[in-house]
Amino acid sequence: MCLGIPGRITAITDEARLMAMAEVSGVRREVNVACVAEGPLQGLIGEWVLIHVGFAMSRIDAEEAARTLEALRDLGEAQETLEQMAVSDEELAR
Repeated sequence: MCLGIPGRITAITDEARLMAMAEVSGVRREVNVACVAEGPLQGLIGEWVLIHVGFAMSRIDAEEAARTLEALRDLGEAQETLEQMAVSDEELAR
């Protein structure tokens, strides 16, 4: 399963290599924008994209980005709860 993380393009870092800076939940990361580049790369600044292994795979709107980020937060909270339950089960088994 592939998971794309929403990120917002904040700057073009290397136009020749199709590289841009994206911000993902407050963390900045350089990504390749070859898959989403249409026209001048400056037009990508401020756009939301789904990022997977360092590549912006597709453009998304702000609403979809917000829904996806919320779902990822919920999944993280669910995973944390499951891990806590597993630790409790292990401690009870001792």
